[in-house]
Amino acid sequence: MSSTAFPEPLRIAGVQQDSIVDGPGIRYVIFTQGCPHHCPGCHNPQTHDPRGGTEADSEEILSQIRRNPLVSGVTFSGGEPFCQAEALVPLAEAVKEMGKHLAVYTGYVYEQLLAMERPEVQKLLKLADLLVDGPFLLEERDLTLQYRGSGNQRVIDLGKTREKGEVVLYRSEYEDLF
Repeated sequence: MSSTAFPEPLRIAGVQQDSIVDGPGIRYVIFTQGCPHHCPGCHNPQTHDPRGGTEADSEEILSQIRRNPLVSGVTFSGGEPFCQAEALVPLAEAVKEMGKHLAVYTGYVYEQLLAMERPEVQKLLKLADLLVDGPFLLEERDLTLQYRGSGNQRVIDLGKTREKGEVVLYRSEYEDLF
């Protein structure tokens, strides 16, 4: 059992316990409930209603992650994870304490998130290793892109971005092989 306190309830649409498409490695994906973006052609339209989904048991989620030795990372997807940043921060802290990689998908762009004056948004950004940002644009849909659905979206290496002070895009260690 974790000693992590979960002051805010987390609403989710569901989880995927072993994804290979939502970030590098084998991922445990949490699909948050509620999204203000309503992107036409959204892959998860059932997540839009903030009253939908179910209240998650964060301790049970952490238990599931711990029980799977193949999981190298956790992904917060949506819906819009930053709408529930306060509820996700303790979960993200626990994930990082486990030594797992953390990716977050968002319909906001990185610069919009940086400008938000919500401490929980800044904290979640600080905990994340990878950010897939930007709204899904149906006219830029491209099924060949790694970890994203449309060409306008960026996959940002947040560690390198923080080091350099400017956006650094993620490059897979295997990209040069293809």
